[in-house]
Amino acid sequence: MTGLNGSGSVATPTLSDREFRSIAGFMYDETGIVLTEAKRAMVVSRLSRRLRDLDLQDFTTYCDLLQSRWGADERTRMISSLTTNVTHFFRESGHFDDLRDNVFPRLLEQAQAGRRVRLWSAGCSTGQEVYSLGVALLALCPTAADLDIRILGTDIDPEVIRTARAGTYTKTQLAQLPDQGRVFFRDSRDTPMMQDAGAELRRLVAFRVLNLLHDWPVKGPFDVIMCRNVTIYFDRETQQRLWHRFGQLMQDGARLYVGHSEYRVEDAGSQFVPGSAGVFIRSSDVTKPSVSSVAATSIGGAL
Repeated sequence: MTGLNGSGSVATPTLSDREFRSIAGFMYDETGIVLTEAKRAMVVSRLSRRLRDLDLQDFTTYCDLLQSRWGADERTRMISSLTTNVTHFFRESGHFDDLRDNVFPRLLEQAQAGRRVRLWSAGCSTGQEVYSLGVALLALCPTAADLDIRILGTDIDPEVIRTARAGTYTKTQLAQLPDQGRVFFRDSRDTPMMQDAGAELRRLVAFRVLNLLHDWPVKGPFDVIMCRNVTIYFDRETQQRLWHRFGQLMQDGARLYVGHSEYRVEDAGSQFVPGSAGVFIRSSDVTKPSVSSVAATSIGGAL
């Protein structure tokens, strides 16, 4: 329960064991994220703000709201509050070196010959990873946006997807780009000291809200999938299911990039062959189910 403490300020509401289990169970069922007891203080801190915004007195009332027929919006807001969105341009640069040296030249050559090329950033947060992929492609081929190349960015959080679609970043954030990458951004007309993704970059990218545990309305097949520092919050069973589903939507020889602490992609069996650190290559020895059995429609028809 919340109230005033001895100093007259608002006291932090108490989260009972039952309420914590309820919230943790919902997060696991909806997102695959495992909230251990070590995360209890974080849950209290972040969701106490939601209680204040909603003018609720305690977590009992909040849990009742989540489970009610009127709680859909708040369930989405709770997921946004409890997910962590840490990203920057060209994060884990070794992966982008691998793309530049071993992947993009081949894909660009194939695209110039008329082939379709698709990349997916799964768990893209505020979009820097997606725009980094676009910058890397444009640096090698300034006409990449004229080819049949598209980069899909998805995230469970609608708020970060809105930021990604806006494509507007501070100059401090853009300082993480290599010099040749900054030419693909322009001074923002609306926001001083900010810069917007340029037209060529925007032609390459699309952003959608997507829950990795739910159905994926994407066609594939994909040549590159990045899912980095997402599955560290999943249990092993959920990770294995995710790797397998990715494999079903990937070209033979396609690359899957994961975070440096997510090295168990081999749990998916013979679908992937380990490459360099955090890089796994789709094995050509596995017979994949037809893409139509995984998803019937594409997101927005773009991918």
